[in-house]
Amino acid sequence: MGEVEFDFSGKVVLVTGGCSGLGASLSQGFALSGAAVAANYHTSADAAAELIETITEVGGKAIAIRADVTDEVQVAAIIDQTVAAFGRLDILINNAGIYPSTPFVEMPADEWDQVLAANLRSTFLVTRAAAKQIIAQGEGGAVVNIASIEGINPASGHSHYDAAKAGVIMLTRSLAAELGPHGIRVNAVSPGLIWRAGLDQAWPDGVDRYKKASPLGRLGLPEEITEACLFLSSSAATWITGINLIVDGGVMTNQIY
Repeated sequence: MGEVEFDFSGKVVLVTGGCSGLGASLSQGFALSGAAVAANYHTSADAAAELIETITEVGGKAIAIRADVTDEVQVAAIIDQTVAAFGRLDILINNAGIYPSTPFVEMPADEWDQVLAANLRSTFLVTRAAAKQIIAQGEGGAVVNIASIEGINPASGHSHYDAAKAGVIMLTRSLAAELGPHGIRVNAVSPGLIWRAGLDQAWPDGVDRYKKASPLGRLGLPEEITEACLFLSSSAATWITGINLIVDGGVMTNQIY
């Protein structure tokens, strides 16, 4: 993490897709900032166990919850397990999603449905269930949705993902209006290309193009997205709701004509 410190002592945070990649960074970031963390995962059981061990070894509080966030019944169980473990829920980070690449004319309808479900339906289902819990507590809370710069600037082969993330951005604004009277702030973070191990080898052309397009000349780090989510969830952002915070190293400053 960077030099900015946030204090989430006494807060309970749910991170969907929270046990690997960006999700693991988010879970660790909130745990290291004092929150009790419920890290959801679907298939990465080994990564989940490793994450919880890493957090608890340094004195943090965390549990892993296996569930499919596109399934309404399983989503309800996530909230129940979080409250059973920690007594409440204050902050939700909707991070779960998938990112396949298929040309539009070759795209199977079931792949379209899967991507919309994993990225947009999941955000709807988990936020609805979490909001009911937070409203019942009567003390307000915060939701941060992980969107993408592709929600406002399309990429070839990602029409389903682009459409889903555009939906997440508009859902964020809509929910900010509806949930604000309950003291729940809802914001989105739209990352650019984030570094992960092996990405340079798997997609050298894309990595090179992104670096050239970025005024800062590099990819982002998971920790930099985590910092943005910590800020938007914190007491430093109590009058911020309904925004889409672009965290992309300046790529979106490029002219498109």
